[in-house]
Amino acid sequence: MTLYDEIQKLKNFECEDRCVLTVYLNTNPADLNAQNGAWRIHLKNGLKRIEEYLEASNDENEIKNYKSLKKKVEREINDNQDDLQKGVVIFASPHKDLWSVHYVQVPVKTNFHWETKPELDQLRYMYKAYPYAGIILPSFKGIRILDTSMGIINEEIFYEFDPGLDFWVEQKGVHSATHTAGSSTGAFGPGSHVGGNSGSAADDFQFRMKENLERFYKDMGSKIEKLKKDRHWDEIHIVGEAEHAKSFSKVLQKKPESCIFKNLINSAPGNILHEVFEK
Repeated sequence: MTLYDEIQKLKNFECEDRCVLTVYLNTNPADLNAQNGAWRIHLKNGLKRIEEYLEASNDENEIKNYKSLKKKVEREINDNQDDLQKGVVIFASPHKDLWSVHYVQVPVKTNFHWETKPELDQLRYMYKAYPYAGIILPSFKGIRILDTSMGIINEEIFYEFDPGLDFWVEQKGVHSATHTAGSSTGAFGPGSHVGGNSGSAADDFQFRMKENLERFYKDMGSKIEKLKKDRHWDEIHIVGEAEHAKSFSKVLQKKPESCIFKNLINSAPGNILHEVFEK
């Protein structure tokens, strides 16, 4: 289920009495308000304030439901405290066993809610600022693809370009650093002949390489369009040296959301996300 689908599901979730606990917790280690374990204090105090408010109402069933969810939330976050990113978003309720947890790599403002329905305003804003998107990094090595949402890399795929062959190889999960410079078969394999002097041979070689790269980009354009549909990307962003970024943008059916002229093919995913969404 995509985040968009989950938001729609949460939007339609409601109970007659208050039974939904919504937690937005800032756990960003770079934020002074959350670092050095300060988020633990905010979590404890936020949940405690709701409990004190409910105890004053003397609704035993509501108090029982809340305390059960409170323990579950505390256990969830504490069990995963070594893997926390910038924030945690949780929606929980005994009604229909609602339990929705998101560890996100985007800024979160700490807030706690106990209502008849999930409090979605902040999640909607986060989704709008960091939507489902495909970040495409074209280069002479190949094409690196980051499938991302909410500042998280869902998957990374690399399609390697072999300038001497008319095919590409998909590598999932690992950014390939290898690059095949040629092959014993194909455009410049045994039996092929490039006439003329060394200058014209070099020019012809460059022309053929550029021709193969453009054909590779065209084939990959169709692949990207399919990925966009299958993975429900709201946006496509192109990042690469100007020549490669412009060339690849032209093979897409629709103009990309952004086109950034920087060679980040070997950069860490976090740096790429920062360049695309936060600059």
